[in-house]
Amino acid sequence: MKAPVETTTPPNVPKPMGPYSHIAKVGNFITVSGTAGSVFETSDLVGPDAYSQAKQTIANFRAMLRSVGSDLDCIVHVNVFLMDMSDYAEMNRGYAEAMGDHRPARTVIGVQSVPRAGAVLTMNLTAVTRDG
Repeated sequence: MKAPVETTTPPNVPKPMGPYSHIAKVGNFITVSGTAGSVFETSDLVGPDAYSQAKQTIANFRAMLRSVGSDLDCIVHVNVFLMDMSDYAEMNRGYAEAMGDHRPARTVIGVQSVPRAGAVLTMNLTAVTRDG
């Protein structure tokens, strides 16, 4: 019998930092774990700022969502965990550029730290598959 929850980490994505998978999928419902603005090929952060990290995080989401039959326009909700609220405008700028015209529900939460050293933000999301 197949498990109702499918978990995966696409092969081109850096290994998770803990005991979890990057993606969990139940039917057409998808969740993506906390993700930083790292370049997949090197695992290095794309830059030190909220603008570049937000754009890269959304690019990472696109790659992960496509691996399970989805894309950015299928995102339902995004959580942003931002270390410094003074970076809010720059995070928004990078986020909006990367998301295009799609504007899913979103929550921004100020945090003291994130697991990825050097990251100024992380994000996670919920989405649906294209056929859902």
